[in-house]
Amino acid sequence: MKWYIGNVEINNQVVLAPMAGICDLTFRSIIKSMGCGLISGEMVSSNAIAHKDKNSLKLLKIDDKQRPISQQIFGSEIKYFKTAAKYVYENMKPDIIDINMGCPVPKVALKSNAGSALLKNPQKAYEITKALVDIMPIPVTVKIRSGWDKDHINPIEISKMAEKAGASAITVHPRDRTQAYSGAADWDIIREVKDNIDIPVIGNGDIRSCYDAKAMIDHSACDAIMIGRGVLGNPWLIKECIDYLDDGIKPKKPNIDDRINMIKKHSELLIEDMGEEIAIKRLRSHVAYYLKGLPKTVYFKPRIFKTKTKDELFDLIDEYRLFAENL
Repeated sequence: MKWYIGNVEINNQVVLAPMAGICDLTFRSIIKSMGCGLISGEMVSSNAIAHKDKNSLKLLKIDDKQRPISQQIFGSEIKYFKTAAKYVYENMKPDIIDINMGCPVPKVALKSNAGSALLKNPQKAYEITKALVDIMPIPVTVKIRSGWDKDHINPIEISKMAEKAGASAITVHPRDRTQAYSGAADWDIIREVKDNIDIPVIGNGDIRSCYDAKAMIDHSACDAIMIGRGVLGNPWLIKECIDYLDDGIKPKKPNIDDRINMIKKHSELLIEDMGEEIAIKRLRSHVAYYLKGLPKTVYFKPRIFKTKTKDELFDLIDEYRLFAENL
């Protein structure tokens, strides 16, 4: 089903979450190959972009094949948000700029007064959003949580603020900051936001299957669903959700060969992009996720985190394939 954020056409209702340390160029390429409607780049500090931090600027690489793509930035000061947004637009040319008002990580929310800390100050959140809307020729969106803590739940107030400031869509993760990723996401909150604003609402939280995706849309009437941790080691979830939402096609789960072939594809692409030394360090966690749920992987996972080269990693994966075939 097609829908729009501003003038940006999106071909289906599945969106990739902007996961820090995960959504690099390679990961986004794999997710896009599964048909994802809207790809999100991992969140980047507005302060770091404004100060031309080299490592942060590297995160802004884009492949036109991944469009439409949204780039998320986070921070606490309007001047840095504006400078960063201009830099991102002029150099990366994303289709959408997204403002992070939901990150619960202490380094962001407590130390930097960014992410979900902005939920404590709706006026400041409004001013930041308005400042970017006023200078950006592309849609600006906002991603929020339900509130700072259980005593300060204000998603409707923040959502109305975002709409008033000119935001083109809002993503709601219905957990408060203190919950982080624990407990159950309260989809009723997504519904309440949807009932109170006219811009598109993207629901985020606890999408682990295509059935969850359909249930969230049915429950909350959200315009699309955003998947984060559910795709770790399982990029096929993207296609499963699209197929089920669009055509009612039930999923066929990937087998061991599918998983191992994807590990090798992911590895080759990431090494090509980042170089072997850096890529292998990042790949270790991905490989552990790809193997999650397969039989007897407990004997192999500790060894994965000791691999230092592609050859070592591939030899270990092939060893596991042979082991699994003989179970």
